[in-house]
Amino acid sequence: MDRRSIIKNAGIAGILAAGAAPAVHAQAAIRWRLASSFPKSLDTIHGAADTFAKAVKNMSGGKFEVSVHAPGEIMPAFGVVDGVQQGSVEVAHTAPYYFFGKDETFALGCAIPFGLNSRQMTAWMYEGNGLKLMREFYAKYNMVNFPGGNTGAQMGGWFRKEVKSLKDLKGLKFRIGGFGGKVVERLGVVPQNIPGGDIYPALEKGTIDSAEWVGPYDDLKLGFNKVAPFYYYPGFWEGGPQLDFFISDKAFNALSAENKAIVEAACAQAHSDMQAKYDARNPAALKQLVGSGAKLREFPKDVMAAAFKEAMAFYDEISAKNESWKKVYADYSKFRADANLWFRFTEAKFDSFMQAQKLS
Repeated sequence: MDRRSIIKNAGIAGILAAGAAPAVHAQAAIRWRLASSFPKSLDTIHGAADTFAKAVKNMSGGKFEVSVHAPGEIMPAFGVVDGVQQGSVEVAHTAPYYFFGKDETFALGCAIPFGLNSRQMTAWMYEGNGLKLMREFYAKYNMVNFPGGNTGAQMGGWFRKEVKSLKDLKGLKFRIGGFGGKVVERLGVVPQNIPGGDIYPALEKGTIDSAEWVGPYDDLKLGFNKVAPFYYYPGFWEGGPQLDFFISDKAFNALSAENKAIVEAACAQAHSDMQAKYDARNPAALKQLVGSGAKLREFPKDVMAAAFKEAMAFYDEISAKNESWKKVYADYSKFRADANLWFRFTEAKFDSFMQAQKLS
């Protein structure tokens, strides 16, 4: 073979090799399943999972897709952590405090009575030790967490009868999410842990006496005002509950660096989007509820004082027996003290002044 033939054939081989290379290095399409703990009808709290899935698909050019499943489609609302831990699904979107029965430390990743507000929780997670400490804890369950939304401070729920003092809570069957139930139980309440989609029928049938969910926008959609007239505030057990994306560590670690970055960015987008939705939609919903007959009531001072006292005592009791809780709560409580000292001179004073003004 002459030299020109060698060069020609080598050139063709090079072209063929170059053409084949992308096929060798191309990433295979990724398909994940996400199990949500929230009703599909709620575009706010369930919608964060949709926001996440859409962002992942868009940023990956359609090569990475996440299908979102409401409670009951592939597993129940409170079965999602087991689903991720066992590898049945790659992702769950849920409220970590639903799982305090496994370990009380789960609640610190979401909300505890008289805990952090929304901004403080995000600050602790991203710029404090929150993510580091909670990821160390969740590693025991084969999960890595990403903040997946916050509702902001919640309302205190819907009651059939007026709560005029602490004694009116005795024996009250109250649907209350997460860790709040452990504190109000010490006040004589009988807490009920019921998924969001099952609350209305329980309240309507009288199976429970009262129920809390999130706030005006969601509560209006779920129709609680039709069966319980008194709407209490504040939801002192949820000053800023953070939802999380729990991702199987095996599935996450198998991703390329690029896809890991996509997941992280999509979670961050969903996180900020949820708080914005609630802040934008709750005011009009509250007006609509009051216009249709809802009776706004503030929790009596003796209820708030007793609840705070019992909460602090309860946390000390847990610290004495649960090393995981003790480690995380020590950092959490220090951050809470410092954050509230700062907010006392800034956010609190500004907000209280503005809310006392006649605004148009």
